[in-house]
Amino acid sequence: MNLLADTQSYLWFVKGESRLPKRFRSLIEEQDNQTFVSVCSLREIAIKSSLKKLDINGTFAELVEEQVEDYGFFLLPITPAHLIELERLPHHHRDPFDRLIIAQAIVEGLPVITTDPKFERYGIELI
Repeated sequence: MNLLADTQSYLWFVKGESRLPKRFRSLIEEQDNQTFVSVCSLREIAIKSSLKKLDINGTFAELVEEQVEDYGFFLLPITPAHLIELERLPHHHRDPFDRLIIAQAIVEGLPVITTDPKFERYGIELI
């Protein structure tokens, strides 16, 4: 199964946070699943880390070079199709990073691993 982790779920996974539901952790660790993290999430992490609004337990370079690769996440680039879908989305969710992740999920047909209830309003498959 292909999955898309939202930023919070990705961070909770790589930081070993107990707030990540065990089911989510199992799905990400399942060898038969391909879990994607959006370049949008990495952008959000880089921005918040540089503003000192997010502690990522190391450098951003380590997060990208080691954690993404070590945990077997696949990077989902941002394409023009994602941006076209983003422009069409209703504004149920105000967070620009989450809105782009939602648009990517729609275009790619990926279920999203999230604990954010606002994602439900977009009619996408959620885990």
